[in-house]
Amino acid sequence: MKLNVVVILLLTLLSIGCGYKSPATMPAQPGVTPAISQLAPDNANSGDPGFTLTVNGTHFASDAVVNFNGAKMATTFVSASQVMAAVPSSAIATSGTMPVTVTNPGTAATGPYGGGTMSETSPATNFTVN
Repeated sequence: MKLNVVVILLLTLLSIGCGYKSPATMPAQPGVTPAISQLAPDNANSGDPGFTLTVNGTHFASDAVVNFNGAKMATTFVSASQVMAAVPSSAIATSGTMPVTVTNPGTAATGPYGGGTMSETSPATNFTVN
């Protein structure tokens, strides 16, 4: 009985002394940055009705989102080189230059080691509201 207690005590001390830790997690990796090459149309008149904006470019993810003047638009994925966004009339109610970007959302980490990818946003392309 004493031997069992001594063995258990030694094993406990040994496991503490080995410095066991949880597995290290990996930080999220950079995602793929989309790029815009063309907006169609590239302008509208203030007060016009809402419209569908076609965004052509590269590296669009299937869950990419078009941002119009900083606001997320309802976006339809067509291909890795084209997405379409529903732009409401309220977004073009006043004249000015509106930046348009496309964001590829990141992917969640899976498993005990973390990982995943970060969200990436394209450089802005200007849309003109006359």
